[in-house]
Amino acid sequence: MPLHLTKVAYGAQSLEDMRGWFTTRGDEALLTTRYLPKRHTEIVSGGSLFWIYKHQLVMRSPIVRFEEAEGGKTHIVISTRLIDVHPRPKRAHQGWRYLDDADAPVDLGDGEVAGEAIPAKLAGELAKLGLV
Repeated sequence: MPLHLTKVAYGAQSLEDMRGWFTTRGDEALLTTRYLPKRHTEIVSGGSLFWIYKHQLVMRSPIVRFEEAEGGKTHIVISTRLIDVHPRPKRAHQGWRYLDDADAPVDLGDGEVAGEAIPAKLAGELAKLGLV
């Protein structure tokens, strides 16, 4: 089972804003971090970076590889193909965190719309209150 990472979509004003950022990057984007994740081999074998927006996991970007960066840092190379997932509450955090495959939200199917079961805004408010 692959291991995933989570990261806050810092600075994104909307999901469309996030999509717009990725459309200008080509096929891959680089995220720089201080340290290579200790469990990087589990991540590269099918893991994704799940994006947190308004206290919910909302999209994922497949992780392609890890590369050395200047100053002893590491680039997390991700695909710019964003995959919508069924929103799942997740508290914001700094940096990245591990996410087990069993806890990762399921991708939305063709024709499915996020929030069909519960509206995304309501789910975010309930997550802030710790109710979901």
